Amino acid sequence: MTNDLDTSASGRPSPPAADEAGDPVPQKDWRAKLRGSRTGTIAVLAVTALLVTVGAYLVRPGSDPAAGPQGGVEAVQLTGGTGPAPALEQSAPDFTVRSTKGAEISLASLRGRPVWLTFGASWCSACRVEAPDIQAAHAAADPDGLAVVAVYLSEDTLTVQQFADRLGLTFAHVPDPQTALAANYRVMGIPAHFFIDRQGVLRATHVGIVSEEKIEQVLTQIQ
Repeated sequence: MTNDLDTSASGRPSPPAADEAGDPVPQKDWRAKLRGSRTGTIAVLAVTALLVTVGAYLVRPGSDPAAGPQGGVEAVQLTGGTGPAPALEQSAPDFTVRSTKGAEISLASLRGRPVWLTFGASWCSACRVEAPDIQAAHAAADPDGLAVVAVYLSEDTLTVQQFADRLGLTFAHVPDPQTALAANYRVMGIPAHFFIDRQGVLRATHVGIVSEEKIEQVLTQIQ
Protein backbone atom coordinates (compact mmCIF):
# COMPACT_ATOMS: atom_id res chain seq x y z
CA MET A 1 0.00 0.00 0.00
CA THR A 2 1.35 3.44 -0.89
CA ASN A 3 1.32 6.52 1.35
CA ASP A 4 1.01 10.21 0.41
CA LEU A 5 4.11 10.92 2.54
CA ASP A 6 7.58 9.98 1.28
CA THR A 7 9.30 7.74 3.78
CA SER A 8 12.87 6.68 4.35
CA ALA A 9 13.96 3.11 4.62
CA SER A 10 13.23 3.25 8.35
CA GLY A 11 9.60 4.07 7.68
CA ARG A 12 9.89 7.62 9.07
CA PRO A 13 8.81 10.66 6.97
CA SER A 14 11.62 12.13 4.88
CA PRO A 15 13.17 15.37 6.22
CA PRO A 16 12.35 18.70 4.51
CA ALA A 17 14.11 19.31 1.20
CA ALA A 18 17.50 21.03 1.46
CA ASP A 19 19.47 23.19 -0.94
CA GLU A 20 22.98 22.38 -2.12
CA ALA A 21 24.52 23.94 1.01
CA GLY A 22 22.50 21.60 3.16
CA ASP A 23 20.16 24.31 4.48
CA PRO A 24 16.42 23.53 4.54
CA VAL A 25 14.47 25.12 1.67
CA PRO A 26 11.99 27.65 3.15
CA GLN A 27 8.35 26.75 2.58
CA LYS A 28 5.87 29.58 1.82
CA ASP A 29 2.82 29.63 4.03
CA TRP A 30 -0.65 30.55 2.67
CA ARG A 31 -0.28 34.21 3.68
CA ALA A 32 2.89 34.66 1.66
CA LYS A 33 1.32 32.90 -1.32
CA LEU A 34 -1.76 35.15 -1.11
CA ARG A 35 0.32 38.33 -0.87
CA GLY A 36 2.26 37.34 -3.97
CA SER A 37 -0.80 36.44 -6.03
CA ARG A 38 -3.00 38.60 -8.27
CA THR A 39 -6.05 37.61 -6.21
CA GLY A 40 -4.39 38.80 -3.03
CA THR A 41 -3.49 42.15 -4.59
CA ILE A 42 -7.07 42.70 -5.79
CA ALA A 43 -8.45 41.81 -2.34
CA VAL A 44 -6.14 44.29 -0.62
CA LEU A 45 -7.08 47.06 -3.07
CA ALA A 46 -10.80 46.36 -2.60
CA VAL A 47 -10.57 46.56 1.20
CA THR A 48 -8.50 49.75 0.97
CA ALA A 49 -11.04 51.37 -1.35
CA LEU A 50 -13.86 50.48 1.03
CA LEU A 51 -12.04 52.00 4.00
CA VAL A 52 -11.29 55.19 2.05
CA THR A 53 -14.95 55.52 1.04
CA VAL A 54 -16.19 55.06 4.60
CA GLY A 55 -13.60 57.50 5.90
CA ALA A 56 -14.57 60.14 3.36
CA TYR A 57 -18.21 59.82 4.38
CA LEU A 58 -17.42 60.14 8.08
CA VAL A 59 -15.46 63.37 7.60
CA ARG A 60 -17.99 64.94 5.24
CA PRO A 61 -17.72 68.73 5.69
CA GLY A 62 -20.68 70.81 6.75
CA SER A 63 -22.52 68.07 8.61
CA ASP A 64 -23.79 68.09 12.14
CA PRO A 65 -21.69 65.57 14.12
CA ALA A 66 -24.64 64.88 16.40
CA ALA A 67 -26.93 64.04 13.48
CA GLY A 68 -25.59 60.66 12.48
CA PRO A 69 -27.30 58.22 10.16
CA GLN A 70 -30.75 57.19 11.35
CA GLY A 71 -31.85 54.35 9.12
CA GLY A 72 -30.71 53.27 5.67
CA VAL A 73 -28.32 55.52 3.78
CA GLU A 74 -27.54 55.07 0.09
CA ALA A 75 -24.04 56.17 -0.94
CA VAL A 76 -23.88 58.45 -3.98
CA GLN A 77 -21.07 59.57 -6.25
CA LEU A 78 -20.85 63.21 -7.32
CA THR A 79 -18.80 65.12 -9.83
CA GLY A 80 -17.35 67.47 -7.19
CA GLY A 81 -18.53 70.53 -5.30
CA THR A 82 -18.28 74.16 -6.34
CA GLY A 83 -17.98 76.99 -3.89
CA PRO A 84 -17.60 76.71 -0.13
CA ALA A 85 -19.11 73.72 1.64
CA PRO A 86 -22.26 74.39 3.69
CA ALA A 87 -21.58 74.97 7.38
CA LEU A 88 -23.90 75.12 10.37
CA GLU A 89 -24.78 78.61 11.62
CA GLN A 90 -23.64 80.07 8.29
CA SER A 91 -25.65 81.20 5.26
CA ALA A 92 -26.67 78.19 3.20
CA PRO A 93 -25.35 78.09 -0.39
CA ASP A 94 -27.78 79.82 -2.72
CA PHE A 95 -29.27 77.97 -5.66
CA THR A 96 -31.69 78.45 -8.52
CA VAL A 97 -33.48 75.37 -9.83
CA ARG A 98 -36.60 74.45 -11.78
CA SER A 99 -39.26 72.13 -10.40
CA THR A 100 -41.06 69.38 -12.28
CA LYS A 101 -43.98 71.81 -12.62
CA GLY A 102 -41.78 74.37 -14.37
CA ALA A 103 -41.53 76.80 -11.44
CA GLU A 104 -38.20 78.52 -10.83
CA ILE A 105 -37.09 78.18 -7.22
CA SER A 106 -34.17 79.94 -5.57
CA LEU A 107 -33.10 80.05 -1.97
CA ALA A 108 -33.02 83.84 -2.16
CA SER A 109 -36.68 83.91 -3.27
CA LEU A 110 -37.61 81.83 -0.21
CA ARG A 111 -36.06 84.29 2.25
CA GLY A 112 -38.53 84.89 5.08
CA ARG A 113 -39.68 81.26 5.05
CA PRO A 114 -38.12 78.24 6.76
CA VAL A 115 -36.76 75.84 4.15
CA TRP A 116 -36.41 72.08 4.29
CA LEU A 117 -34.04 71.03 1.50
CA THR A 118 -33.95 67.27 1.08
CA PHE A 119 -31.90 65.13 -1.32
CA GLY A 120 -33.00 61.70 -2.49
CA ALA A 121 -33.88 59.54 -5.48
CA SER A 122 -36.86 57.56 -6.73
CA TRP A 123 -34.88 54.30 -6.38
CA CYS A 124 -33.90 55.04 -2.76
CA SER A 125 -35.90 52.78 -0.42
CA ALA A 126 -35.14 54.91 2.66
CA CYS A 127 -36.44 57.98 0.79
CA ARG A 128 -39.74 56.21 0.16
CA VAL A 129 -40.02 55.25 3.83
CA GLU A 130 -39.72 58.82 5.08
CA ALA A 131 -41.77 60.46 2.29
CA PRO A 132 -45.16 60.27 4.11
CA ASP A 133 -43.75 62.11 7.15
CA ILE A 134 -42.29 64.83 4.94
CA GLN A 135 -45.63 65.16 3.17
CA ALA A 136 -47.44 65.41 6.52
CA ALA A 137 -45.14 68.24 7.65
CA HIS A 138 -45.70 70.05 4.35
CA ALA A 139 -49.49 69.64 4.54
CA ALA A 140 -49.60 70.94 8.12
CA ALA A 141 -47.65 74.11 7.29
CA ASP A 142 -49.20 77.45 6.36
CA PRO A 143 -49.19 78.22 2.61
CA ASP A 144 -46.52 80.88 3.15
CA GLY A 145 -44.76 78.94 5.88
CA LEU A 146 -42.44 75.95 5.53
CA ALA A 147 -41.03 75.44 2.02
CA VAL A 148 -40.09 71.84 1.27
CA VAL A 149 -37.80 71.38 -1.72
CA ALA A 150 -36.96 67.79 -2.67
CA VAL A 151 -33.98 67.29 -4.98
CA TYR A 152 -33.57 64.03 -6.93
CA LEU A 153 -30.06 62.99 -7.91
CA SER A 154 -29.27 61.86 -11.48
CA GLU A 155 -32.94 61.75 -12.53
CA ASP A 156 -35.07 63.48 -15.14
CA THR A 157 -38.30 65.44 -14.80
CA LEU A 158 -40.65 62.65 -15.89
CA THR A 159 -39.17 60.06 -13.52
CA VAL A 160 -39.32 62.45 -10.59
CA GLN A 161 -42.90 63.56 -11.23
CA GLN A 162 -44.11 59.98 -11.64
CA PHE A 163 -42.50 59.12 -8.30
CA ALA A 164 -44.18 62.10 -6.60
CA ASP A 165 -47.57 61.26 -8.11
CA ARG A 166 -47.31 57.62 -7.09
CA LEU A 167 -46.66 58.58 -3.45
CA GLY A 168 -49.07 61.53 -3.40
CA LEU A 169 -46.38 64.12 -2.62
CA THR A 170 -47.41 67.73 -3.22
CA PHE A 171 -44.32 69.74 -2.23
CA ALA A 172 -41.74 70.99 -4.76
CA HIS A 173 -39.75 68.33 -6.62
CA VAL A 174 -36.54 69.20 -8.47
CA PRO A 175 -34.56 66.89 -10.78
CA ASP A 176 -30.78 67.21 -10.44
CA PRO A 177 -29.62 65.16 -13.47
CA GLN A 178 -25.97 66.25 -13.26
CA THR A 179 -25.91 66.24 -9.41
CA ALA A 180 -24.81 69.90 -9.52
CA LEU A 181 -26.86 71.02 -6.52
CA ALA A 182 -26.05 67.85 -4.57
CA ALA A 183 -22.35 68.43 -5.21
CA ASN A 184 -22.64 72.04 -4.06
CA TYR A 185 -24.14 70.81 -0.79
CA ARG A 186 -21.53 68.01 -0.53
CA VAL A 187 -24.14 65.24 -0.35
CA MET A 188 -22.38 61.90 0.21
CA GLY A 189 -25.39 59.72 0.99
CA ILE A 190 -29.17 59.87 0.66
CA PRO A 191 -31.57 60.69 2.07
CA ALA A 192 -29.88 63.90 3.25
CA HIS A 193 -31.65 66.85 4.85
CA PHE A 194 -30.71 70.52 5.30
CA PHE A 195 -32.83 72.77 7.49
CA ILE A 196 -32.55 76.50 6.77
CA ASP A 197 -34.15 79.26 8.83
CA ARG A 198 -36.05 82.35 7.63
CA GLN A 199 -32.81 84.33 7.31
CA GLY A 200 -31.19 81.72 5.06
CA VAL A 201 -28.94 80.31 7.80
CA LEU A 202 -28.29 76.56 7.89
CA ARG A 203 -29.39 75.41 11.34
CA ALA A 204 -29.33 71.62 11.13
CA THR A 205 -28.47 68.70 8.87
CA HIS A 206 -29.43 65.05 8.99
CA VAL A 207 -28.35 61.99 6.99
CA GLY A 208 -30.62 58.96 6.83
CA ILE A 209 -34.31 58.43 7.48
CA VAL A 210 -35.65 61.35 9.46
CA SER A 211 -38.03 60.44 12.29
CA GLU A 212 -41.19 62.30 13.31
CA GLU A 213 -39.45 63.40 16.52
CA LYS A 214 -36.50 64.80 14.56
CA ILE A 215 -38.83 66.61 12.18
CA GLU A 216 -40.67 68.28 15.04
CA GLN A 217 -37.39 69.27 16.69
CA VAL A 218 -35.73 70.85 13.67
CA LEU A 219 -38.84 72.56 12.32
CA THR A 220 -39.23 74.29 15.67
CA GLN A 221 -35.57 75.29 15.44
CA ILE A 222 -35.88 77.00 12.04
CA GLN A 223 -39.16 78.85 12.60
